[in-house]
Amino acid sequence: MIERIREIPYNYTSFSDREIIIRLMGEYSWNLVNELRERRRTGRSARMLFEFLGDIWVIKRNPFIQDDLLENEKRKRMLLDALQHRLQLIDKRANDDEKTLLLVKEARRVLKEFKDWLNNIGQLRNQIGKQLRRKSRHDNVDFSGLARVSHTTDATDWRVEYPIVVLKPDSEREVARMVAVCIKLGLTVIPRGGGTGYTGGAIPLHEDTAVINLEKLDRCGRVVEQKLPGSELTVATIKAEAGVVTKRVAEQASNAGLAFAVDPTSQDASTIGGNVAMNAGGKKAVIWGTTIDNLLRWKMVTADANWLEVTRINHNMGKIHEQQTVEFEVRKISAKNGLLIGDVKHLSIPGRSFRKVGLGKDVTDKFLSGLPGIQKEGCDGIVTSAEFILHPLYTHTHTICLEFFNRDSSPDVAAIVEIKDAVDASSKVKLAGLEHLDARYIKAVKYSTKASRAGHPRMLLIADLVSQNADALSKMCSKVVKIAQQHGAEGFIATSAEARNRFWADR
Repeated sequence: MIERIREIPYNYTSFSDREIIIRLMGEYSWNLVNELRERRRTGRSARMLFEFLGDIWVIKRNPFIQDDLLENEKRKRMLLDALQHRLQLIDKRANDDEKTLLLVKEARRVLKEFKDWLNNIGQLRNQIGKQLRRKSRHDNVDFSGLARVSHTTDATDWRVEYPIVVLKPDSEREVARMVAVCIKLGLTVIPRGGGTGYTGGAIPLHEDTAVINLEKLDRCGRVVEQKLPGSELTVATIKAEAGVVTKRVAEQASNAGLAFAVDPTSQDASTIGGNVAMNAGGKKAVIWGTTIDNLLRWKMVTADANWLEVTRINHNMGKIHEQQTVEFEVRKISAKNGLLIGDVKHLSIPGRSFRKVGLGKDVTDKFLSGLPGIQKEGCDGIVTSAEFILHPLYTHTHTICLEFFNRDSSPDVAAIVEIKDAVDASSKVKLAGLEHLDARYIKAVKYSTKASRAGHPRMLLIADLVSQNADALSKMCSKVVKIAQQHGAEGFIATSAEARNRFWADR
């Protein structure tokens, strides 16, 4: 008999029949279904069982239908009566078959759990809403289907469960208050920023989850000069709340003639809290490092609803792994009275421990020697604001676009190594941005080839070279293009701001 993977109706999800039956009834029931499939005659009982499961599944997976049933008691009662009636019909047609009766028994258990679940949702929403709306505005506590659907996934598009509520605090202070209530109610808390993550960190894994959307924490300060803690050095800094879009901070810095180093590809949508939580990098990481290299202070709500303030001492204004010992001060502060909890903790961490040799970011090390918040994906607290150091801009910038057409990748790799060595050997020119695109990415973004050759390149390398000396920069760019040509590639140089932006936009 040919096994059909989709006989359960109303299933517009990525779950197969097997996954749905196991999820609702257990693996033993799935085995029973397979046995009974082999000897069914008309298939009417099987269809009724699948309709029964389909009705339950579509309601469990559709918050809009859930809202409708919660608002209409009569419709809910009619649904439950119809589900019960289907099971009675299957029972009558069982002819005392032991395995069919076992399946019906499990289906009745599923129906009872579903009925209890429907009844409990309304009660739980009332309980959650009553307590959380004392801490924030009424519309900041959102149970609507639209809010829940839009917060069930991130850029991965994985979908497991819907959160029961979406919270949108107006201020940093409200975040701690909301977390305290969620702890009291036994809810899992997931912080969310721009939803651009590819790790699934913002995805609820079970229903009793509150997603705290930090998009309203959008206050971005001005660029200020201040003395670094533990140092006599005065530098430009900028402070931003967790919901500020990354590009907005970059523009604020640029208007002051400075560079904001955190530069992920998602900067038009990603937010500062997420940048800190996942230690975001970007094309500028080659010269100024990732988020951790550029943080001066950050503030977060801990899992016990108190505050944690972390300050880096004696910042080296460079890559963190180049400093022999990196120091931080950690203060835990009560959210109730603002007083210090315990003593100020001092962390002294060998700089080399933050990265493996040759890596821009070591994603395997989530612990980071106990440093809270950074690269933890929101697992040990909710970042609410952060303060960054800014860098002086170089006077001259050129962007190089290198297109590689070789079928064998060996010449491409050799060219990249040779180019990197050539730039590193120069005392006047620095590599300020670098991005590599493979053949699949080039095809996906519909890249327009700049070379006169037919077809798309198999690899693309875009690099920003900077210098205070225009002549030295021009010579180095010409040298890089010549190296690329010697390895069978084509090279193009953009000198104006408009042309450089177009090179990066084309990627």
